[in-house]
Amino acid sequence: MTRTLQLAEALIACPSVTPDDAQCQQILGERLARLGFALETIVSGPEDFRVTNLWAVRGAPTAPTLVFAGHTDVVPTGPLDQWTSPPFTPTHRDGKLYGRGACDMKSSLAAFVVAIEEFLAAHPDPALRLALLLTSDEEGPGVDGTVVVCNHLAARGERLDYCIVGEPTSVARCGDMIKNGRRGTMSGRLTVHGVQGHIAYPHLAKNPVHALAPALAELVAINAAGGWDPKPNPYFQPTSWQISNIHAGTGASNVIPGNAVVDFNFRFSTEVTPEALQQRVQSVLDAHGVDYDLKWTIGGLPFLTTPGALVEAVQAAIRDEAGIETELSTSGGTSDARFIAKVCAQVVELGPVNASIHKIDEHIEVDAIETLKNMYRRTIERLEAGARG
Repeated sequence: MTRTLQLAEALIACPSVTPDDAQCQQILGERLARLGFALETIVSGPEDFRVTNLWAVRGAPTAPTLVFAGHTDVVPTGPLDQWTSPPFTPTHRDGKLYGRGACDMKSSLAAFVVAIEEFLAAHPDPALRLALLLTSDEEGPGVDGTVVVCNHLAARGERLDYCIVGEPTSVARCGDMIKNGRRGTMSGRLTVHGVQGHIAYPHLAKNPVHALAPALAELVAINAAGGWDPKPNPYFQPTSWQISNIHAGTGASNVIPGNAVVDFNFRFSTEVTPEALQQRVQSVLDAHGVDYDLKWTIGGLPFLTTPGALVEAVQAAIRDEAGIETELSTSGGTSDARFIAKVCAQVVELGPVNASIHKIDEHIEVDAIETLKNMYRRTIERLEAGARG
């Protein structure tokens, strides 16, 4: 059993369902402290939802800083009787390690730390400054976790140059895909006002669904034509607008509803701003004379790391370790990388195969744990060589 696997198992054994860290950060912090890392714990959130965050750093503030970022919290287990083995008892079957968090993302955390241990054993006085940013609030609301740490770092002028987030990004084989960006997410709740009345007397009422329909058709047509973006971006899918819910009516078949409520969401690229999307939607509604209220919620802004020092180092590390050319992607949902990108110029995500995340019997190929650790270590080595010139 490798040291990486041992550490991964120790972390999986901690029942760290959001926001409970369950001493994961203590386990990792003790390993880092022995390497000379300075540890800073930042606790945030209300009394009934206390979030634990760890910022650990080693090296001179003036040196190029490489951050490994991730989360110690996991999603709830779901029905225990549906698990083949207890979710917080690390279990091996058929070359796989089973347990909640095995893939998302405690194996990545173990690989971070052991990769750093191996690197520092060979380079005790590196040119790089190394850091870890850990939170117990990634799977939850995400308001007291990584964003709080990033705000602390920004307020005191911390310099971050590179960041690797350990999210499970691979598809079929460890390292076959990395995320060099993520789309932004913005939701809207549209309330269309009408006048409730009896269906037999439509002249005495105003149907909000009928009022909305022409505008809705135009918005759907814009989406179908890929018309939200001013120009395409080769790293992003076209901006997408999708309705998630429409509700109107009292439940009676003979009543014209007084209001209609539509929930929708944008996933958008760096080619367009939230303000531009908001203005476009509102201009369509106004053009059709819709009487409405519209509330917006921005869940995260898009980010993009174009090929450069970090992307090239990660690509080379994957190539050297696994013999494959990784695919750059911005697909999928959001991650805490959206917060880190505000304080760090180059951010990528690299982690294990994501097929079993959040599922019953979550698991990871045991061999992939060591492979991932080696990819992280090789990346550090390449960035170190670049820092030394």
